[in-house]
Amino acid sequence: MPAYGTRVEYAVTRKVRERNTLVYRVLHWPVWAWVYFLLPGPLIASLFHRGFDARVAGWMACVLAGTGLAAAFGKLPGTETRPYVMFFTEDKPNPVYRRVCYTMAWGVIAAYPAVNITGLLVAILSGRWMMHQLYATLFLAVMAATWALGAAGRLPRTKPSVQFEGYERRVFYGAVWTVTIAQATVWGLSKALPRGRAADAAMLAAFAALMTAVGWLAYRGRLPRTRPIVHGEPITLD
Repeated sequence: MPAYGTRVEYAVTRKVRERNTLVYRVLHWPVWAWVYFLLPGPLIASLFHRGFDARVAGWMACVLAGTGLAAAFGKLPGTETRPYVMFFTEDKPNPVYRRVCYTMAWGVIAAYPAVNITGLLVAILSGRWMMHQLYATLFLAVMAATWALGAAGRLPRTKPSVQFEGYERRVFYGAVWTVTIAQATVWGLSKALPRGRAADAAMLAAFAALMTAVGWLAYRGRLPRTRPIVHGEPITLD
């Protein structure tokens, strides 16, 4: 189907899961713990630059305690005893905790690439390495703008209703796959390559290429959870 960029999944053909297993619920806790751990960009930048210290340890302890408590009460997406979204096309209120969690996740997804792309461009054009300054300014600005959009229900999975969850989840997971792979690769290159404009240009090229390639795979539904779930039934032609 051209409108979606790939084949689709039909809501009526999906097996409805009445309850989430304990393993399924537990495995979602570290996912959300990681999201909340990444929220203070300047602190995380310091972690990768200077290593683990008391500030990072304190923040990690707070995140683990807070997300662990929320997970125990089923207030993180995926940690509920029963799946909240069972029918991907029904008009059903989107709980506040889901809207908050996905807003936080979108902030992380948007802010880190914004800083890295801008920092590499500045380094290439001026020869100045300004990542730490950008984490203290641009990161916070992008995060604040993303949170505002999420609070207004303008981002996938942050809307007042889960009616379009079947499509919105593919956008969310596509963004997660794209940013995670690109970020991890560029971080590895930053450790392996010597500091200089040529290396910065190579990292920016790799970042752009990966964002494009992985984004295309997600659009085509070739990555897990990136196919849209739609109304209707599959048609078999004889």
